[in-house]
Amino acid sequence: MEVTFLGTGTSQGIPVIGSDHPVCRSTDPKDKRLRVSVLVEWDSYAYVIDCGPDFRQQMLANNVHKIDGILFTHEHADHTMGMDDIRPYFFRQGDIPIFAHQRVLNSLRKRFDYIFASENKYPGAPSVTENIIQDTSFVLAGVKVTPVNVMHNRLQVYGFRLGDFAYITDAKTIAPEEVEKLKGVKCLVVNALRKEPHHSHFNLEEAIAFIQQIKPEKAYLTHISHLMGFHEDVQQELPKHIFLAHDNLKISI
Repeated sequence: MEVTFLGTGTSQGIPVIGSDHPVCRSTDPKDKRLRVSVLVEWDSYAYVIDCGPDFRQQMLANNVHKIDGILFTHEHADHTMGMDDIRPYFFRQGDIPIFAHQRVLNSLRKRFDYIFASENKYPGAPSVTENIIQDTSFVLAGVKVTPVNVMHNRLQVYGFRLGDFAYITDAKTIAPEEVEKLKGVKCLVVNALRKEPHHSHFNLEEAIAFIQQIKPEKAYLTHISHLMGFHEDVQQELPKHIFLAHDNLKISI
């Protein structure tokens, strides 16, 4: 399995529009972060987790010719607003499978009603095949996928475990029974917004404590704000098995 970090930034991305913060002015490519998403590939299959507003740019940057489906963690704009840009895949492949909680599907139907329309559909609009995610595992192309419930303040968000890889974003708290679903995972990705506490995201200290609880062989931090600091500086502060992810980073599991 190969994972590509398509974007590792928080909802505003880095640089933030109009900001003179030193990280936003950095010339280091690792300090430039699109909105958060990953591409997960195995055998000849390719699935994207979340489809944010930078989706088109991310697909072009990584030369992604086809996707077998999109898994959505939740309905926030930085995770969903690239839906219209699935059109080239639809034109080549047909309906694109999407996987999400029923609440998230309802939100997508409101935002992208023309994609889900069953009558008088605009000829250039893409189409999707809806798959409702519940709290039970399912199989994608021979790989067991286990949804993991996390809380983003008061909003339920799905993380996903795919075999030995787990991806969690926008988490602030995780119930003990959900933590158990992650035990034994070899590679864990988890959000770490900044060093200061935040009401709906792990900060750096909380993310490291969570990683130490799970005990993966390697862990990567994502959904990073410019307030975290410069990539190279923060990386030097981390334990040797924890890495600050950056856009277009590829890892193998």
